[in-house]
Amino acid sequence: MRKTLLAGVAFFAIAAAGMTAVHADDIKQGGQMVVTYKDDVSTLDPAIGYDWQNWSMIKSLFDGLMDYEPGTSTLRKDLAEDYTISDDGKTFTFKLRKGVKFHNGREMTAEDVKYSLDRVTNPATQSPGAGFFGSIKGFDKMADGSAKSLEGVTVVDPYTIKFELTRPDATFLHVMAINFSFVVPKEEVEKWGADFGKHPVGTGAFKLGEWTLGQKLVFERNKDYWNAGLPKLDQITFEVGQEPVVALLRLQKGEVDVAGDGIPPAKFLEVKNDPTYAKLIVEGGQLHTGYVTMKTTMKPFDNVKVRQAVNMAINKDRIIRIINGRAVPANQPLPPTMPGFAKDFEGYKYHVEGAKKLLAEAGLADGFETELYVYNTDPQPRIAQAIQQDLAAIGIKAEIKSLAQANVIAAGGEPDQAPMVWSGGMAWIADFPDPSNFYGPILGCSGAVKGGWNWSYYCNKALEERATAADSITDPAKKAEREEAWRSIFLDIMKDAPWAPVFNEQRFTIRSERLGGPDAIFVDPVHIPINYEQVYAKDVQ
Repeated sequence: MRKTLLAGVAFFAIAAAGMTAVHADDIKQGGQMVVTYKDDVSTLDPAIGYDWQNWSMIKSLFDGLMDYEPGTSTLRKDLAEDYTISDDGKTFTFKLRKGVKFHNGREMTAEDVKYSLDRVTNPATQSPGAGFFGSIKGFDKMADGSAKSLEGVTVVDPYTIKFELTRPDATFLHVMAINFSFVVPKEEVEKWGADFGKHPVGTGAFKLGEWTLGQKLVFERNKDYWNAGLPKLDQITFEVGQEPVVALLRLQKGEVDVAGDGIPPAKFLEVKNDPTYAKLIVEGGQLHTGYVTMKTTMKPFDNVKVRQAVNMAINKDRIIRIINGRAVPANQPLPPTMPGFAKDFEGYKYHVEGAKKLLAEAGLADGFETELYVYNTDPQPRIAQAIQQDLAAIGIKAEIKSLAQANVIAAGGEPDQAPMVWSGGMAWIADFPDPSNFYGPILGCSGAVKGGWNWSYYCNKALEERATAADSITDPAKKAEREEAWRSIFLDIMKDAPWAPVFNEQRFTIRSERLGGPDAIFVDPVHIPINYEQVYAKDVQ
């Protein structure tokens, strides 16, 4: 992610602690909630959106063939009523639900599914998620512009769609559950063109009612939603341009229900230690890694010794103290709870003199000047300043570029901009619980494209082949073999050092007393920050 996510993204998972389960039949329809964010939303187009705040919003407006059981990483059918997989693991056939309607009133069919996937893999769309579909037959021709439609996606009849893959893909059902796979209506995309992201039309539980740029977005309940009984709320208002500290004060006054950017770091200990908020604090366990990217297409970061020196220069323990100990040091891209994590790997130890030696070996004993891009919401600029000081200690003078999230993401996706990016606030959170998700979009060749999420533009062809082989291991009995394959891939990535992994973070936010939901209603440990479909207001019960 989602990442965070995805900016990130992209992408933060939020877990609701202390909520009491209520039987769905006892929950009344009605009510509304207010969510705040500091930054405005750049787009609500599922083919493009990959920010922390818009990931949940897009999830509320659109649906895909697959989804996850709320609060779990267990796949379930969504727009697909059923599916079958061929014996060789290379053909997936989905039967669609009948009667599902877009917000414009038209019924969704298999043609819409095919159109949506053709669109997301078309280079003209500049989707940061295009690489997820690399196993579909014909993807390469779509990527190089020699085809306008995916050869491997076939409309069998209005309610049946077939996918032919070039290889077995252990992650394919997960891919069908991420936002980039969500279904859009061709006529609305063609009507709005590049502005479709400001006029989204999907099949989701909510539909866009109002969007005042720089101020607020209002989502209204989709009364024709195919999933009976959902959503519970009548309306959600997203207020943007709200500083996190102000949002917290407003939540304490009852004016806000969820502080979308989380508990401000400067207020974290105060809120955490206040018994008044003990039951309202929401803690999220997440598959997350925060890292510094180094653009391998720009000098001097095309030199592996320079990148290794940066890894050795960063004092991770000091950075973790800045965020009140809400993380553990990272030494590799994979977080500790992800399959394939190398527990015995020590990584690059903090060693200033060793870093200086590597720079000298790279012919840069006197250091060099560069730029470090960072998301401008606290504590990210303070973390960037700490990194800046660490780099200065080995002779690297890094000018900090503190920008809005969307601007950092845009610069990161360019091959000749953003030589270094601190990913905090946008750091990677898994789109699905599989090590391949920490490779393809952010470290693989398919993500090293204009508008992509591989901000280091790292592309190792030999590792690409090994990654493909690892994802072709679909036999559950060979799970350990597949995990070992991914483990070795990430260890070799660390030899090339396109990143400097810094920490694996926990996320904390706070909700109002008036919100309710089943246990873990705010949880999706995979990629959904807030599952708005099932949130309800206690004051209408």
